[in-house]
Amino acid sequence: MLTIPVALDDNPYDVIVGHGARHLLGQVVGEMHSPPKKVAIITEANIVGAGWLEGLDSGCEQVILTISGGEGDKSLATIESLCRQLVTAGFSRNDMVVGVGGGIVTDIAGFVAAIYHRGIRYISVATSLLAQVDAAVGGKTAVNLAEGKNLVGAFWQPSAVLCDTEVLSTLPPREWACGRGEIAKYVLLRGQGGRDLLELDLHDQVAACVADKAMVVVSDEKEHGRRALLNYGHTLAHALETLDLERGETALDLRHGEAVAIGLLFAAHLAFDLGRIGEDRVHEHRMILGDLDLDGRLPEGLSAAELVDFMGRDKKADHDLTFILDGEAGIEVVKNLDALVVRSSLEKMGAKP
Repeated sequence: MLTIPVALDDNPYDVIVGHGARHLLGQVVGEMHSPPKKVAIITEANIVGAGWLEGLDSGCEQVILTISGGEGDKSLATIESLCRQLVTAGFSRNDMVVGVGGGIVTDIAGFVAAIYHRGIRYISVATSLLAQVDAAVGGKTAVNLAEGKNLVGAFWQPSAVLCDTEVLSTLPPREWACGRGEIAKYVLLRGQGGRDLLELDLHDQVAACVADKAMVVVSDEKEHGRRALLNYGHTLAHALETLDLERGETALDLRHGEAVAIGLLFAAHLAFDLGRIGEDRVHEHRMILGDLDLDGRLPEGLSAAELVDFMGRDKKADHDLTFILDGEAGIEVVKNLDALVVRSSLEKMGAKP
């Protein structure tokens, strides 16, 4: 097992990465100050069906609450339903939520924990590559509105994160791609030598991504500055996902990491069009995506104007168009971009006006 500390001043915790890490749940709970009497395991139907909850013992009375696990579950209606189930089951503010699943489940479980009784403890047991390298770590919890991705949420740090690499063996190819989109982000954020991340075995690769994120989160827990860099590629990615929310999840049929891959390549093109980077760095983005078997092409038939409108709703924006872009000083936040330039870059990638 590999242990990566997230050394926050107020809420420090460990991320444990390894084969079978989920079975450390009882030990982690038992070592807590004032252990809970009840644990609510929030999970998705396919995790139960695959048998990954078998033998999962928190050492407390357990209640299992199941959601479908689709993007449509990331809603305030789901949060209300889960909170009401906790009330019915008699959960107190000293009890605990455990999210067992991918990024959608860990987001939902974390948000439930953040608001139930004004905040109770929670642990994430991350079962997807996306959750392990990114979503389950750092304390961001959120759900969607019809108007956009992750617009309602809270910062609420977990008590621990268990990244069980054994569970990854059952992931379908597109779920691997989903996680690899975030890995591509970390490779690019590392700059010179970032490709070394691709040479690591799975356990070390997950641990390295967690360590990279932990370092940023510790320096900027509430995203007042540096933490925004972890959204590299996400401005367009969230716009694409918002389009799916408005039209129905199957409109583009993009997983989060696939959308991030498109967003990363677009960010490179936009930075090139702004004169921030050269063609060699754009090519580097393409090569890294290719090494991870990711397709960064924009889906056909999309409207540049509509995408720019969606990007204006992004959480980073302050009544402007804000992007994370590469440049001579490295990857940084760039504000007040001209919408016409952004639209032009989208059109060069194949969008309609």
